[in-house]
Amino acid sequence: MSQRELIVLGTASQAPTRRRNHNGYAVRWDDRLVLFDPGEGTQRQFTLAGVAAARVTDICITHFHGDHCLGLPGILQRLCGDGVTREVPIYFPSDGSRFFERLRYASAYEPVTPFVEVPLDGNGAVGELGRSELIVHKLDHRITSYGYRIQEPDGRRLDAEKLAAIGVQGPTVGELVRQGSLEVDGKQVKIEDFSEERRGQSLAFVMDTRWCEGAQVLADGVDMLVCESTFLETEAHLAEQHAHMTARQAGRLARLAGAKHLVLTHFSARYPDVSAFVDEARLEFESVEAVVDFDRVSMPPR
Repeated sequence: MSQRELIVLGTASQAPTRRRNHNGYAVRWDDRLVLFDPGEGTQRQFTLAGVAAARVTDICITHFHGDHCLGLPGILQRLCGDGVTREVPIYFPSDGSRFFERLRYASAYEPVTPFVEVPLDGNGAVGELGRSELIVHKLDHRITSYGYRIQEPDGRRLDAEKLAAIGVQGPTVGELVRQGSLEVDGKQVKIEDFSEERRGQSLAFVMDTRWCEGAQVLADGVDMLVCESTFLETEAHLAEQHAHMTARQAGRLARLAGAKHLVLTHFSARYPDVSAFVDEARLEFESVEAVVDFDRVSMPPR
């Protein structure tokens, strides 16, 4: 099975702490390494995580608050310095183009890597990650913010033994997959009789936002929901004031969306211990964890 996992590079919100770097999340998805929200120090966090920054294939920015984007100049220059010559798409809110330009050209370097700008100005599919789609939806923050979803298409798992028993093997299997049916010894063979549905895997990345429809759309039925939980319910008034979510709201989102697993992150510096975030989210949803820097979370089994 292809390796798919979340690599946590930073879990702080606005202010980093001794143990939490600013935001940074890499998702290994088959042959892609998708970087979400590189905050300050992300380049170094890659090194400490034992992951080569030069392997980044796609970059996704949710919004242009500093803790989600100030590491972008270092990452872009690292890719160029490492001689990466393949195209690297960069997704970001279109109304933040002026911030993107400043970050992209923050200092002098040789622009070796062909970065492809993809400004976001609406909901829906915006790119491809191999066979999977990259989907975005607007969230509800103090400035324009987008959440992301990686969605693999549904497929079918073939029963090779059953097919071989009726003489369908080798190139004929591919023909059956393409056509959906074929004739074997005068009998019609249908793919649904020799396979079972294989639901496509999905991951949602819901960062800075209040509770909103966009978060629910992105989280609907996902295998892994990576969600901000900046505050606990005791500070729910601050969450609303600053357009963030609490751990309990993140748990409720996962429950109502029918998610399989919830990953909590983006913690306020006021909380030195995040165990209370797990306890609070579990009042709504059982399968939850609060990550720390350098954690790796594998996609749940199908």
